[in-house]
Amino acid sequence: MEQQKTLLEPQAVLDAAARLRTLLLEVKKVIVGQDLMLERMLVALLARGHILIEGVPGLAKTLAVKTLAEAIGASFKRIQFTPDLVPADLVGTRIYNPREARFEVELGPIFANLILADEINRAPAKIQSALLEAMQERQVTIGHETYKLPDPFLVLATQNPIESEGTYFLPEAQVDRFMFKVWLDYPAFYEEMTVVERVSSRFEPVREVMSAEDLRALQAMADQVHVHPAVTEYAVRLTRATRDPGEVGLAALKKYISYGGSPRASVNLILGAKALAIVRGREYALPEDVRDLAPEVLRHRVILSYEALADEVKLEEVVRKIIAATPLPKVHLGDPYREARPENPAV
Repeated sequence: MEQQKTLLEPQAVLDAAARLRTLLLEVKKVIVGQDLMLERMLVALLARGHILIEGVPGLAKTLAVKTLAEAIGASFKRIQFTPDLVPADLVGTRIYNPREARFEVELGPIFANLILADEINRAPAKIQSALLEAMQERQVTIGHETYKLPDPFLVLATQNPIESEGTYFLPEAQVDRFMFKVWLDYPAFYEEMTVVERVSSRFEPVREVMSAEDLRALQAMADQVHVHPAVTEYAVRLTRATRDPGEVGLAALKKYISYGGSPRASVNLILGAKALAIVRGREYALPEDVRDLAPEVLRHRVILSYEALADEVKLEEVVRKIIAATPLPKVHLGDPYREARPENPAV
């Protein structure tokens, strides 16, 4: 079989990776540490995926999203989710104009390229339903009319895991729409020292180093990244292992899992791997790209059983064991169509 040439030029990909590093350095003028979160935010931007960031208060979740929006130069809206929020506050509503004797549509703050849904779990089900249409269909319905959202459109949501009063559980259907769920931990000692020094002085102003047009071009480039069939097979094996751990030799974990990842998890693993390849300066995705993204793609899609809660089994530990037990395939870069299978496939 004749080898198919990649649609991307290696030098163009290296240039794109350099631009993304410039964007990252601009954001890090304000944000200290949190390298994993910042990389996942870049990947989500390129893959057109939404991201849910969870961490205790004071870890710069909101500031990171705001700073990224400033560096990109795209339209940005912050929506503070509260229990008294109604769908009209989010998507807009119809207003009667007495002078014209007709109804006019007032579009809501969701009509922006980057949406920061701050404390998303504080809003009730009606708001979550309105947001679900926007996230999945990239459109909203007001009255009898449907309005397309701007392109690109990305939701970056935050939530606080230690406060339960006045909060709501996010519907599983909506949680599944987030490409990544990133958990933030406290900064290291010297990172916290740097945070204090920066806050006590003045932040260096953030420059606009990328436009919405540039972002759309990078998204189109990520679409063309080559994915070897063995890489796709590896992503599907990972997702299937969350439904039946016995497929990777972890039958003992099956009683602890009520539901595993849907096919959307497999899709997001590949879309994320393609975007991560661009970030890392490659025109092809590797199994390592899928493996590196797997914790953030799978952790919010696996639901533990009551038996797991009784035995104090941690979700993160279950996901980690599944990833470790799923063997990486050998991919021959010189021939992307050559047969490739895991070194030790599970029987």
